Amino acid sequence: MKSQYPEIQGGGSLILAWQIRNKHVLVIGGGEVAAGRIVNVLNADARVTVVSPRSGLNEEVAYRVDHKQIELVDRKFEPSDLDGVDMVLCAVDDPEASTTIYKLCQERRIAANIADVPPECDFYFGSVHRDGPLQIMVSTNGNGPKLANIVRRQIADSLPHNIGAAVRRVGMLRRKLRKVAPALEEGPKRMQWMSKVCEQWTLDELCEMTEEDMEELLGFYKPGTVPSLDEVRLREPDGAYDGPFLI
Repeated sequence: MKSQYPEIQGGGSLILAWQIRNKHVLVIGGGEVAAGRIVNVLNADARVTVVSPRSGLNEEVAYRVDHKQIELVDRKFEPSDLDGVDMVLCAVDDPEASTTIYKLCQERRIAANIADVPPECDFYFGSVHRDGPLQIMVSTNGNGPKLANIVRRQIADSLPHNIGAAVRRVGMLRRKLRKVAPALEEGPKRMQWMSKVCEQWTLDELCEMTEEDMEELLGFYKPGTVPSLDEVRLREPDGAYDGPFLI
């Protein structure tokens, strides 16, 4: 008999949007793989320190050091480098040293990723598509990074060109709604109303929505109705509107 509940499929990863703003991330190594890791964590607003002899830095990592985007410790890794660190990304071509670093991180309960060694990773880097606030990650759980990249490109090609802009506008509306209805008990209603807006408006309408439109639209939150964009713009200055509302 088929269960009414989702089937459990073990062997996956818990995919999260990990907030590392102002967290201290240590990158060990300065080559091409390290450069990619650095871009990922800088985009998440982390504080980044790279431990590597300057002679081992590739052009991109050296650029970020010279432009003070990251700090450089000009030598090989030492255990004391882990002091005060929130995350470790190891990208050195030395399996024995990498394993030692991973074990040190485990002892200190620091989340670590050892490049190209899935068993020594607390988390993986997937293939990411970015369009403003929208981020979509594809992971093969360490099985095929190149395949993840191919799948990610196909997904990106299928997305509407204005999806990132639509997400931005929805985010602005959501923040305004929290000011209008800040109470904790309003949470379920806020979520339900925002869901209606996203489902009933097209992406083009969401992109076209101005801040003035948002203010008018928020006037429909209390009764829980969601008018169309045209209905919002036809609303009388005093708030009166005689047209039909979408429930």
